[in-house]
Amino acid sequence: MSNKTIIAHRGASGYLPEHTVACKAMAYAMHPDFIEQDVVLSKDKIPIVIHDIHLDTTTNVSTLYGDRRREDGRYYVIDFTFEELKTLKVHERIDISSGKAVYPNRFPLGKLRFGLHSLAEEIELIQGLNKSTGYNIGIYPEIKDPQFHRNEGMDISLIVLGILREYGYTSKKDLCLLQCFDGLELQRIRTELKCELCLVQLMELESEIKSIPHFANYVDGLGPWLGLLNVSNLMELAKEHHLFVHAYTLRAEELNNALSFDDLLYKILIKDGVDGVFTDQPDLVLNFLNRVP
Repeated sequence: MSNKTIIAHRGASGYLPEHTVACKAMAYAMHPDFIEQDVVLSKDKIPIVIHDIHLDTTTNVSTLYGDRRREDGRYYVIDFTFEELKTLKVHERIDISSGKAVYPNRFPLGKLRFGLHSLAEEIELIQGLNKSTGYNIGIYPEIKDPQFHRNEGMDISLIVLGILREYGYTSKKDLCLLQCFDGLELQRIRTELKCELCLVQLMELESEIKSIPHFANYVDGLGPWLGLLNVSNLMELAKEHHLFVHAYTLRAEELNNALSFDDLLYKILIKDGVDGVFTDQPDLVLNFLNRVP
C-alpha cells in the first residue's frame, strides 16, 4: 500500500502540541510523505505556522498580553510582531470557554516550553533533515483565511508564494502541495499569480461537490472532510476529472463509528479508496499500511 500519501497533520499532533518544532521533528522521524504547515501572517508580514488566525486556543497570549484583545475578546496573530509572537508559550489546543484540553489524553497542558516559529524556519528544519538523513519529505502548506488577511491590508498568498519560491518550491515536480479552502483564492493563485505548484482544494460542505468539475480547471487535487466520503459521489467525480483525493483528518481519538482505528483506516484508505490522508498519528497509519497486503 506504499502508493498512499500520508500527511502529518500539523505535525505529529497526536503526541505533542501542534505546529511546534518538536512536533514537526517527531513527525519527520515517522517518515510520512508530507508534513503540513498552516500559515497566518504576523503584524510585520511574516508567515507564521499556526492553525488559527487567533492565538487564544494554543498559546498563553492572555497571560502575557491581556490588553491586546480585540472587541470580540479574541487575540489575533496579525496584531503581534514576529518577535512578540516568539515570547508566547504554546500548549495543547484548549476549549477557550472551559480552559480544558480538547484531547485530554494528549501532551499535558502547561508542561515544558514550546514556541511559535515562521514558515521559513520550518522549511529550513525539513530541508535540513532531508539533507542530514537522506530522506525526501515534502511540505504541505495551507493558506489560512486569505479574505481576512486582505481585509487587514495584506496579501498572504503573494507573501507565502515568495517564501516558497525562495526555498526552491516552484513547480509540480517539487515536493510542495499548496492547499486552501478558498476556491477563488486558489484560482487567483493559479492564474493571476502564475503559480505552477500542485494546488489542493479543501472541502468541508456537501454542496461543494457539484463544483468539482470547476475546481479541476485550476487544482490538481481535493482535500475533503472525511464525512463527505460517505454521502456523495465525490470519489467518482474526482477520478473522472483526474484529481487526487487527500481526506482529513484521521485521529485515533475519533473513530467515526468504526470499531477501531484500524477499521477506520481500512474504510477510508481501502474501501473508499482515497489517495492519501491527513492524520494526527502518522506512525499508526504507516504501521497499518505496512500490514496491509
